[in-house]
This record gives sequence, structure tokens and C-alpha cells, in this order.
Amino acid sequence: MKIAVLAAAAALLASPAWAQEPAAPATAPVVVSPDALVLPGATLAPDCGNLYGLAGRAFCVSAPLAGIGTLADAYIADLATKGWIAAGGDDNRVVFVRRRDTGGCDGLQMQAFYDTARPAGPESTGYLGFGPIPGDVCAGPAAAPAPTPAPAQ
Repeated sequence: MKIAVLAAAAALLASPAWAQEPAAPATAPVVVSPDALVLPGATLAPDCGNLYGLAGRAFCVSAPLAGIGTLADAYIADLATKGWIAAGGDDNRVVFVRRRDTGGCDGLQMQAFYDTARPAGPESTGYLGFGPIPGDVCAGPAAAPAPTPAPAQ
């Protein structure tokens, strides 16, 4: 997918968006158990590389930086089988949306990143971090109140 290729390229060339924008406080994960999320080629990274304050706030896996794009593609495909739709993103992030049975939508983001304080090479460790997007991501802005009719004269 184009988004995953962009995510991998950005992971190699740019600092992560999570480094620039603090992540939202942790909420209950909207994804299945972490054991089911460690796909072939990935290694569980509960400390998220001790980067950007993500430990305990995101579910992270690691892999050599050269394989992060392929791994991102695998996660996009796996999440699609669980009802998640890749709905957008930018640079090194993919945003997913899944309809709730009760109405509204859950949101999830996958972020590709690495330690920019270390040399970046194909064997350097890259990460994919997953975190829920709080609230109902399908909710539109609140409707403006209806105008009050003018009194009849």
C-alpha cells in the first residue's frame, strides 16, 4: 500500500510525529490482545525503545529498519482482516477506523519511528507503535442550535 511505503520512507528520513506531538493519555486498547499482534518478523517491544514517552502508552514492536515498510504492510493487511480500514495518515503514520456495533467508530494509529539520536542504517532498530485514538472518530462537529424564530408582530 502507498501509505505503508510512505510510512517506511518517512521512518528512514524524518523524526517521528510522536516526537513532535505528545501522545494522548493511554486508554483501553481497542485492538485484540498484544500476543495476537506480534506478526512474523516483529519483536515485542514493550518499552517502545524508551523513546518519546510511549512505554505504557502504546503497543510497540520492533524490527530492523530495512524491514519496517514490509512489516507495516503486514500489519495493515492483518488489521484489515479485523475490520480496520486505513483511512489516512501522513509521513510515518497510518490512521485506521472501525465501525462500532453500537454506532460511531473506534480509531487506531500506527506510527513508524526510530531513535534519531543514533545512526540510521538498514540494521538499526525501527519501531511500529500502535495506540487508540480517544473518542468517536466518526462523530461530526456538534450541530449549531436551531435559530429561535422571531416573535410574530
